[in-house]
Amino acid sequence: MKKKLSIAGLVLILIFCLAGCGSKSAEKEYDQERLQQYAQGIIDNFSKMSEEEFEQYRSMPDYNLDYTLMMTGFPISGENFRTMIDAWKSGREDCGEFLEIGDFTMEVTNTGAVLSAPLKGEERDADLQFAFDEGGQMESITVNAHYSTLEILKKAGLNTVLGMGTVFVVLIFISFIISLFEKIPALEEKFRKKETAPAAPAPAPAAAAEPAAEVQTDDSELIAVIAAAIAAAEGTTTDGFVVRSIKRRKSNKWNASVR
Repeated sequence: MKKKLSIAGLVLILIFCLAGCGSKSAEKEYDQERLQQYAQGIIDNFSKMSEEEFEQYRSMPDYNLDYTLMMTGFPISGENFRTMIDAWKSGREDCGEFLEIGDFTMEVTNTGAVLSAPLKGEERDADLQFAFDEGGQMESITVNAHYSTLEILKKAGLNTVLGMGTVFVVLIFISFIISLFEKIPALEEKFRKKETAPAAPAPAPAAAAEPAAEVQTDDSELIAVIAAAIAAAEGTTTDGFVVRSIKRRKSNKWNASVR
């Protein structure tokens, strides 16, 4: 039992020793003075650069930008450099022109080291932070502006209004779309009527009434013949009378003579 306890104690002592050595080695890994030089160099260059120069760096190809940064001695990739430009410009919009930057303090994290310094701007103060990875490469820059309680409430209120306004606009649009569903049957009915409407010209066979004209022409010929016969019987011409109609009688002297 005593041996087991002693072994467990030795294991715990070794663990604590290794943890202490690891933390010490991690702290020794970073040269704060060198990291501060990199951070100060970025501050000096960004403070002097114009908008055209910022845009020029942003539009450079990755290979050219990486080569330029390597030649200047800054341990940073072109992609991270562009991100730092955006963060610097955003911080300047929030705080105004940077007037003064205080002393840096370093904090070692599990992923690297972070340099922090107080920043004084024209409109508001902020905290300026530079993040480095485990190899000492610069990863990012952050400008945390100090907003007053009133400004925070205004921003929160504005975000709430924008969020709720967007939701209501979407709901109104959805309601409008749903209201259109009621008109779909009427539209379908109109389209069906338009499709069936061309079938109306079917009653074309009415042209069969033409034989009446033939009958009319036959009657006129018959009238002319009868008028000529009457004129011959009376010894006169057809100019002296007009035959207006012809009616057939059931029995007359003509029929009797025929019998």
